[in-house]
Amino acid sequence: LSWVPSMRRVRYRVAASLDGYIAGPRGEIDWIVPDPTVDFAAIYAGFDTVLLGRRTYELTRQPGAPPWPPGWRIYVFSRTLDPAAHPGTTVVRMDAGPTVRALRSESGRDIWLFGGGRLLGSLLAEQVVDQVEVAVMPVLLGGGVPLAVDAPRTRLRLIRTDATPSGIVNLQYDIAYTGG
Repeated sequence: LSWVPSMRRVRYRVAASLDGYIAGPRGEIDWIVPDPTVDFAAIYAGFDTVLLGRRTYELTRQPGAPPWPPGWRIYVFSRTLDPAAHPGTTVVRMDAGPTVRALRSESGRDIWLFGGGRLLGSLLAEQVVDQVEVAVMPVLLGGGVPLAVDAPRTRLRLIRTDATPSGIVNLQYDIAYTGG
């Protein structure tokens, strides 16, 4: 018998409005409810790699945006970013699936699929996302950046739910892929 290490999980962990948007029409995120009960240090401790689409990456580089924890590997999926202009970041210009499969097979902590919705859609099509974790904010935006863009029909299995005093409902789902 040979021991096979378990694969790292890719977890789409995101805040969304009740009507399914992860950012407003102009990319704004000022509608996200701050909640003092959220232990960000504990959340960050479960990850060591982050996956981002170009637009989401650009949002994380705005003044005032918190930095990624030291030692994290940052992968940005973009056909337009110049890798030389983004030191400390791996810019992936080709199909995302092979890169994410390789990352999953390495040792380490889980991989945070931070955004956005289009990257989620492409990675679901490649069947390399393991969980969807949505913090549903008590707000309706009426438009903006959807939670998922061009995603294939995907079955989810609810594994955890809870609510905070501020009205945030946390939902955690395992992906239930069928077929190959």
